[in-house]
Amino acid sequence: MMEMQLWHPLSRDDHLAEAPLALTLLGRSLVLWRDASGQPVLMRDQCPHRGAQLSMGRVQGDSIECPYHGWRFDPQGACVGTPAVPGFKPPASHRACAYQVMERHGLLWGTLGDAVTEAPVLRGLAERRLVYGPFDVAVAAPRVVENFLDTAHFAYVHRGWLGETSHAEVPDHEVTHTADGRPLIERYKAWQPRATAAAAEGGWVTYRYEVLSPYCALLTKQPDDGSPGDSFTMWTSPLDAESCRVWMGQYTADTSTTEEQLREFQLTIFGQDKPVLESQRPKRLPISGGEVHSAADRLSAAYRRYLKNSGVTCGVC
Repeated sequence: MMEMQLWHPLSRDDHLAEAPLALTLLGRSLVLWRDASGQPVLMRDQCPHRGAQLSMGRVQGDSIECPYHGWRFDPQGACVGTPAVPGFKPPASHRACAYQVMERHGLLWGTLGDAVTEAPVLRGLAERRLVYGPFDVAVAAPRVVENFLDTAHFAYVHRGWLGETSHAEVPDHEVTHTADGRPLIERYKAWQPRATAAAAEGGWVTYRYEVLSPYCALLTKQPDDGSPGDSFTMWTSPLDAESCRVWMGQYTADTSTTEEQLREFQLTIFGQDKPVLESQRPKRLPISGGEVHSAADRLSAAYRRYLKNSGVTCGVC
């Protein structure tokens, strides 16, 4: 599975404190915890002794303790303690399964394989960053990413916020690709009644879209009045083939609007998307036919081709 070789977002970095955190990625149960130095550790949420969930245990310095028999495992997965047999020196076969993990963009990222690509890299964005989520969505991760890339739904799903039915037409635009094949729109013009949380009236906005990875994308909005633009990331993590967890990142030069106001605006927009996304059938994104397209769907079609060419199998059909 190609997706096993990708970096996937797991949690906001400030959501992982002293207690172990249970999570799911690609149908696998995992546990995330911090060692004594504060470094994140990612493991399979299963003790190799009797299969109990390690996430039900506790962190003891540089090890995580199984809740069943107290076996302890270090950040590399080695068993470093068996209380019932104090003198026992566990062999390598007694290891817990550990995975790679790192911090980036306000999130903790993990991979279940030997990642062949870096986690998405962001450059030239505004310094003020807010991260919203997680949001659990009962539809495949590629459906959520495609919705983020789609502008034709603004006039209906986000009527009065990001679009109006009187401006439903999608203007002509060009889809290009990065050097490594990711779909990209450099300039896309859209009229919006309220493009940002601080906007008091409608106006034209220039969009830039970039697919960052099979499950992540970036949008930058620049109002034509010259006011500071915002950039938004869509980070999705496939829980399994038909459900995902989502975080949104906002990078803004707006220093006057409160965090609460910015958050409320984005939660409203995502709240409008979520029921429509969860109504889609099939829940997985068809990349080999089964749905029809129009000229307004150029970026969506390019994204589907990209997933197919990349060999992605989770969340598509």
